[in-house]
Amino acid sequence: MLGLDVRSVILIAGTMSLLMAVVLFFLRRNYPPTIRGLREWAAAPVILFLATLLFGARGAIPDFFSIVIGNLFLLSGLALLYFGSQRFLGFKPSVGLWTGVIILALAPLFWFSLVEPHYGARIGITSSLLATMSFAHAWVILRHAPRTFSTYFTASALLSLALAQTLRFRSAFGLSAHTVSLDNFLPEQTAYITVYTLAMLTTTIGTVLMATDRLRGELEHLATHDSLTGAFNRRALIEACELELSRCRRSRGSMALLMIDLDHFKTINDTHGHPVGDRVLIDFVARVKSLLRQPDRLGRFGGEEFVALLPEPALDEARVVAERLRATIESSAGELPPCTVSIGITVSRPDDAGLDEIISRADAALYQAKRAGRNRVELVVQRPQ
Repeated sequence: MLGLDVRSVILIAGTMSLLMAVVLFFLRRNYPPTIRGLREWAAAPVILFLATLLFGARGAIPDFFSIVIGNLFLLSGLALLYFGSQRFLGFKPSVGLWTGVIILALAPLFWFSLVEPHYGARIGITSSLLATMSFAHAWVILRHAPRTFSTYFTASALLSLALAQTLRFRSAFGLSAHTVSLDNFLPEQTAYITVYTLAMLTTTIGTVLMATDRLRGELEHLATHDSLTGAFNRRALIEACELELSRCRRSRGSMALLMIDLDHFKTINDTHGHPVGDRVLIDFVARVKSLLRQPDRLGRFGGEEFVALLPEPALDEARVVAERLRATIESSAGELPPCTVSIGITVSRPDDAGLDEIISRADAALYQAKRAGRNRVELVVQRPQ
């Protein structure tokens, strides 16, 4: 294999694993805790590095360590990578299942290494487990990860490893029972180890890319959403309203704005404390979102004031939505302090000069609802005088 003996390949594999462990370690330290799985991804290359050290010391240390413990570390490292991906994608890692499988595999590995040495049997055991685990790992990523380059890159590396180990498993039936030393390793077995080295490198690179994609997505979300409630922030909401207003002018359609204010919210903060007030806001946004349609947008305009954008509603439909929101918030009961909302409605007009004029009407309608006693819905369709 291009002038490389198996010891050189094993050394390269170990060095690459150690370098990727360093990269993933610093990612784990600097990435937010919301990106899970980095701990397992960082630990896995270290375990794989230890495995390569034991494999590379074959002949210089007892076979129990270079074969049995080496394969234990190899399988554990692959399992840790798999657990990291499961945690990254929001699943509970299948630790019990794979720990049991690996422990069960140790008995035949020990037997065919020290009691009745059989090289082909050992290769069959380890390659079948590596192939199964790699296929399962790739399947989880392809099924549940976002459809991005990093997803396909990582899954392709795992599938390459799984395919190579499947072929190695098939070749194990024709291998000798006698132990093969690293100095007279079969060329095809060296090829399989080389594929493993490249697949492990690309897999760990893929996990870095997946974590980077997740971080970029979270930063983009933070740039457009309120960090407390998850609603759009003011800038993102205004951009959405501007886009919808442009669409309305092209299609001669309309849009509705609902200006929503939580009544006497300062009293809730003063009486129960700001942490409870924050929970009230979070609960309010969750309830409102559950009542809005998919195209609708809800944004935090400031403090306890929110704006809901409703594309293409009739005036009566907008009022029905607003009344349903008001009634839902008023009737909500639970551990949190009760609250009510005042809502001002307006609908865009063909002669509107811009978004500021529409927002001004919605604000005037909200002020009218507050002045009329709060916990009510008011509508303003004409320009405020």
